[in-house]
Amino acid sequence: MLTIANNAIDLWLGKLNSINHQLQDYNLLLDKVEQAEAQNRGTALLRQQYIEVHATLRLILASYVNQPPEKIKIKKQSHGKPYLLEYPELVFNLSHSADTLIIAISKKGQMGIDIEFSKPRNNLARLVSKCFANEEALYWHNLPDQQKISMFYDFWTKKEAFVKATGRGIALGLEQCVLNINKPDSFSQLPPTYGSVTAWHIINLTLLMNQPSLYGALVIDRTITEINWHTLTEVL
Repeated sequence: MLTIANNAIDLWLGKLNSINHQLQDYNLLLDKVEQAEAQNRGTALLRQQYIEVHATLRLILASYVNQPPEKIKIKKQSHGKPYLLEYPELVFNLSHSADTLIIAISKKGQMGIDIEFSKPRNNLARLVSKCFANEEALYWHNLPDQQKISMFYDFWTKKEAFVKATGRGIALGLEQCVLNINKPDSFSQLPPTYGSVTAWHIINLTLLMNQPSLYGALVIDRTITEINWHTLTEVL
């Protein structure tokens, strides 16, 4: 059974690589709601990814709560953020991009994580106009062209991690959480409902993950002094 200190975060990082016979086993770990959700995915690849991601989450959570993965009760808050019904003190969040999955585990508080593989996109300027605050957009537009893609994903993952931490997701409005241009691992403005900007901490995961073109951030509403890395192969 794994334990985690109050001031720590455990990060589980790895590749999605299930094959058909594994998927059949993984599907048995999901509850009825998750199984139905998997079947609602539009393509075979999306169904496969959903099953593997949520079975992997259950296997990891099982190692902290000492319960069979299929017995863990995962419920959703009013806006869809999942939580453990019987272990509310254990908080978790996940993100995946392409074939890479990351899961964050901690104790108490609000926490969100996001990873994205960067790629050239024709609509970056439109996304900046829609999802960035005015000062962020002005800063981005004034960057040299060769820096715009990397800075877009740096900003995006931090903002996405915050709205996931609140439980509201993108519906909250990415433009509502404004990064401090002069100190980009902190916020300069947040919706009043979520308290002072000084209460929230951004952990930049991009360099820590050490994967080319992979950007990531974790946002949490308390101070963290310890980050422990694990690989998904430890539980699969």
